[in-house]
Amino acid sequence: MADQHLIGSFVRRFLLEDLVADRNLSPHTQKSYRDTIRLLFGFIADRHSTDPTRVAVEQVDAAVVRSFLVHLEDERGNSIVTRNQRLTALHSLFRFIGRLVPELVDHAAQIQAIPLRRTAVPAMPYLDKHEMDAMLEVPDRRRAQGRRDYALLLFLYNTGARATEAAQVTVADIDLGTSPSARFEGKGRKIRTCPLWSRTAEILRELLGARIDGPRASPVFLNVRGQPITRYGVHALVARAVDQAAESVPSIRDKRVSPHTIRHTTAVHLLRAGVDINTIRAWLGHVSLETTNRYAEVDLEMKAKALETCAITGPDPAPTPAPRWRTDIDLMSFLASL
Repeated sequence: MADQHLIGSFVRRFLLEDLVADRNLSPHTQKSYRDTIRLLFGFIADRHSTDPTRVAVEQVDAAVVRSFLVHLEDERGNSIVTRNQRLTALHSLFRFIGRLVPELVDHAAQIQAIPLRRTAVPAMPYLDKHEMDAMLEVPDRRRAQGRRDYALLLFLYNTGARATEAAQVTVADIDLGTSPSARFEGKGRKIRTCPLWSRTAEILRELLGARIDGPRASPVFLNVRGQPITRYGVHALVARAVDQAAESVPSIRDKRVSPHTIRHTTAVHLLRAGVDINTIRAWLGHVSLETTNRYAEVDLEMKAKALETCAITGPDPAPTPAPRWRTDIDLMSFLASL
């Protein structure tokens, strides 16, 4: 096997040149692709007793990749979504290799031909207005942590921010002037600005206090130790609020509630308030309008149910008599006459 076809050198160039220098993908995507390759090398070393440093591109064929995907689902317990993410990373790697080495184009094409598996689209969870209000009533705002919790929950509801976005928002990203707003860097480094309600701006101003004139890179939301809150801390806060809010509004227990559920809630409530779908798309930072259209489908289902409850009741209309078919006409002549 020619040394120039060892996969290690291609992987290095793929991770450093293609992902970073050429395509400038987000750090999260870079780590995901890196982890996929590490898992693949570990699988090959375990199943084929091959030193990853000596693995050639030709050895990683479609059969090996398919076995790796089965391993992810059956032995590692990964979901189909995760399996598809790993496969997407390998598609990208071998597309890169095929561009560099023309004689490997056919080999790369066989791996690129492995399809992503279709997944069922789960029902979109969201909270009704009284359920969201119950969540906001949970924090004890007489205490410092309660004020932080209330501000963060209100901020999530106002902006529809993802957990990571809320955790990373800084003082420089918040404008509490005459037109309050928050700036986010979302998926794919897409920048968006969301307006803040006057109530949200007031609460953030109280939360920040003197910090509003401090270092601009300081995080807005801190944990109990005064350190920047993490996305795991945001998830933990929402989980605590759900447990307590469910005591007064039991319907919350029947829903999967996470920071992303609050994001869905923001979109549905904006739609019900008459905000157009393109504005909601920009508000949430969706790349594709198809993603945002899911909220419109949810709202249409609710309107249809409302119409059912308003249906006019009365005697059933007389049934329409079934058409009487003539059997004395040749079928082909009948079709020609239409």
